[in-house]
Amino acid sequence: MGINANEFKDIDPGERILMGPGPSNVHPRVMQAMSAPCVGHLDPYYLSVMDEVKVLLRFLFQTRNEMTISVSGTGTAGMEACLANIIEPGDEVVICVNGVFSARMCDIANRLGGKVTSVEGEWGRAMDQEKVRKAVKGKGPKLVAAVHAETSTGACQPVVDLAEIAHECGALFLADMVTSLGGMDVALDRMGIDIAYSGTQKCISCPPGLAPVSFNERSMEVIRKRKKPVVSLYLDMGLLKTYWDNDGRAYHHTGPINMNYALREALRLIAEEGLEPRFARHLLNHRALVAGVEAMGLSMLVPEGERLPTLNTIRIPDGADDAKVRRALLEDFGIEIGGGLGELAGKIWRVGLMGHTSSRRNVTLFLGALETVLKAEGVNVRPGALEAASEIYGEAS
Repeated sequence: MGINANEFKDIDPGERILMGPGPSNVHPRVMQAMSAPCVGHLDPYYLSVMDEVKVLLRFLFQTRNEMTISVSGTGTAGMEACLANIIEPGDEVVICVNGVFSARMCDIANRLGGKVTSVEGEWGRAMDQEKVRKAVKGKGPKLVAAVHAETSTGACQPVVDLAEIAHECGALFLADMVTSLGGMDVALDRMGIDIAYSGTQKCISCPPGLAPVSFNERSMEVIRKRKKPVVSLYLDMGLLKTYWDNDGRAYHHTGPINMNYALREALRLIAEEGLEPRFARHLLNHRALVAGVEAMGLSMLVPEGERLPTLNTIRIPDGADDAKVRRALLEDFGIEIGGGLGELAGKIWRVGLMGHTSSRRNVTLFLGALETVLKAEGVNVRPGALEAASEIYGEAS
């Protein structure tokens, strides 16, 4: 069978301002690192990169956990790795469900044979802690899990309090930090989080393809005492440990060499900025965006005090066509935002301010573009969005 290679043009998607739920824009230094020469997956140079990734991830997770690595796969691989290593058939598992990704946790836990109790919460709100406390009572669960930063709703969960509830009943606590790691204060040891996972493509601003995970010693001991092997050889932390350990490295799989180059550089950029200034930057840009949105007469889904600074959910105003607005933003301004998922489909826009994307420039461009598009759609919006955002920046300077 013949093929005309000239029919396949160079890849050139054009410039985008990635303000959706992920991925975020990638710093040029990260892309440059990714293009460095590929070496073997057991090459001494690559092994040294793996060691540095571990050190930098422990810095970002704010933990001493030795088993802090990047799993080869996106955030969902991190979710599956954490659940599959802990859950055995018949284990009691309690999962806080108030969005798409916490529901996905339940799906995986059920597939693993866990006896899952889902604590249902309102989408767009933080979880009611008393409901969780009642759910664990008398069950003696092995694991309690929650999504710290629910990407589908923009709500932030009180993970410190949920971790305390888990520990009171002797359970491990697992937190999904896909949309918080790198943009919010995530201190595993101080917060009492036993297991956590994330993704590289959001606040870390690295291309998608790796899932940072961290297991404390208590959780690793649970894995060592399993009655049966982890169902996934690829995601087995016991086997992965032999690949990531400094002593006596053993082949497990062919690691994504250039992706870990990119992650190392993205983490180095975070270390150069510093955690506190980085968290402050994300919060400031979030506050400015919300001020501008509300000045237009629009409203946010999540109440103040429960909002994520990294992922903003805006209620779609009457008269606006969800898909048309998003398409106009992309085609006319090069700005990508996300629509709602699940029960929020067609009701909200998800606007990410994560990592390299979180800047005053992008907040200003988005507010101006959204006002222009909504007016063209015939939606009645009030003036003053840019002034309201500028006022927030002025107060911070």
